[in-house]
Amino acid sequence: MTAKTCLILDIGSGTQDVLLYQEGLELENCPKFILPSPARTVAARIRELTALGRDIYLHGQNMGGGFWRAVKAHQDAGLKVFAHPDAALALGDDLDQVRGHGIDITSVPPLSASQVLLTDFDPGFWRGLLQHAGLPQPDLVLACVQDHGFHPGKSNRISRFAYWERFMNEDGGDLSRLLYADPPEEMTRLQCLRRSIGVGLVADTGSAALLGALFDPGVERTANTEGVLVLNVGNSHTIAFLVLGRQVLGVYEHHTGHLDETKLLDHLARFRRGELDNQEVFDDGGHGCVTVADLPDGFRRIVVLGPRRALLADAKVEFLAPGGDMMLAGCFGLLKGWREAGW
Repeated sequence: MTAKTCLILDIGSGTQDVLLYQEGLELENCPKFILPSPARTVAARIRELTALGRDIYLHGQNMGGGFWRAVKAHQDAGLKVFAHPDAALALGDDLDQVRGHGIDITSVPPLSASQVLLTDFDPGFWRGLLQHAGLPQPDLVLACVQDHGFHPGKSNRISRFAYWERFMNEDGGDLSRLLYADPPEEMTRLQCLRRSIGVGLVADTGSAALLGALFDPGVERTANTEGVLVLNVGNSHTIAFLVLGRQVLGVYEHHTGHLDETKLLDHLARFRRGELDNQEVFDDGGHGCVTVADLPDGFRRIVVLGPRRALLADAKVEFLAPGGDMMLAGCFGLLKGWREAGW
């Protein structure tokens, strides 16, 4: 499929970074947006309703749950929170556990409650924004979010990393398997996103960041020869990949808030040698670490992306700006993946 205009979104916990790619237009001249993430927008709306003393009804679908603190503050103010069963999944895989937090799950909106829409991608919002800006509507949407997967009763840190273990063990770390027209069944947030965007492809934010680094021709050349370590230091999660050729040979993921420069550099040094233990990362509050059994020597070049990259400001690493804009690295990665898929 050939698209003249492609709306590309990297939806994180703090921001959603957006590129409106138009064929025939220089990449530098394509419109770009850095907007608050949908979860932050939801949190802001909940806080408004808290100030007004209104009960709320969450409806819509699974999305990033970064608005949980606003929900808790709403309850602490003595106000009620209702949620549709589909929307309640944004707060947890186990609906009984969600109920245990005092949230009334019902498919019937209470007349007394103000409704709050939950969704990572709202077609009406983007249609209106582009129209008011005098920009063309997209023929195709590419979007990424971070999905912990649907695993009731299990730690979402374990279920999240099971995704990467399966990518390594079943997909062989093949870079071409990172974008989805049909996401894995257990990746329920990606499934919801895929339905919302209509025509298009979806991916995990970690995958988009990895492909974004490889959007830089020099980084891709290094990956094809001696291997490269790609690191994305996000607002919430830090993820690293060992890439050689068209294959990922290792994945490491931790929570950014648990890391400082010394710890992260130690982890990365042992990660690229295949000496970092998965259990150590998990016990430290992270997700995990996996590498192939016979990891080759190399990966000495470390390239860094992400809004929290200043964590390594004093380290001997390279800070990338693929396509001239680091914040859009995930968008350029989705663009690269789409082009290479020939979809």
